[in-house]
Order: sequence, then structure tokens, then C-alpha cells
Amino acid sequence: MSSEIGTGEKALFFVMGAFIGAATALLLAPRSGEETRKYIAGKAREGADYLSKQGREFTEAANSYVEKGKGYLEQQRDQVAAAFEAGKQAYREEKEKAKI
Repeated sequence: MSSEIGTGEKALFFVMGAFIGAATALLLAPRSGEETRKYIAGKAREGADYLSKQGREFTEAANSYVEKGKGYLEQQRDQVAAAFEAGKQAYREEKEKAKI
């Protein structure tokens, strides 16, 4: 007698195993299909809301940094302009002293 299992028997065992697995899954499932779909949809909405909130917070933080940067650049521009004007004034004064 041969101890090998034929292809037909392997297919039968596979189908029986799939059937038993599906039946077990249906009997032991914590939720029905509709409940599971609602649960997944709810979690997807929660994820979308979270990402939207994080995006708004990031945008607000970025805008804050942009405004701070603009203020800093304006301050630096004013300082450079004042230094330039002081240099021009000192040049004029020295030029006037040289004429005298």
C-alpha cells in the first residue's frame, strides 16, 4: 500500500479546511459584517479628522513663524537703513570739515 496522498484527496482536505475555517470565523466573529464596516468607516473618519486637525495646526505654526520672520527682516532692514543714513551723514560732515 502506498502512503502517499493523491491530488484529489489533497484538494478535498483543502476544501474541508477552508469550510471549517470559514464556519469557525463566522461563529466566533465579534461583530457582524455591517458592524465591522461601520467600525472601519468610523475609524477612517477619525483618521481623516486627525490628519485635518494636524494640518491646521501645522499651517498655524508655519504662519506664526512666517510672521516672526517678516518682523525680524523688517527690523534688520530698518537697522541697515539707519546705519546707511548715519554713514552718509558722517561722510557729509567729514567732507564739510575738509572744505574748511
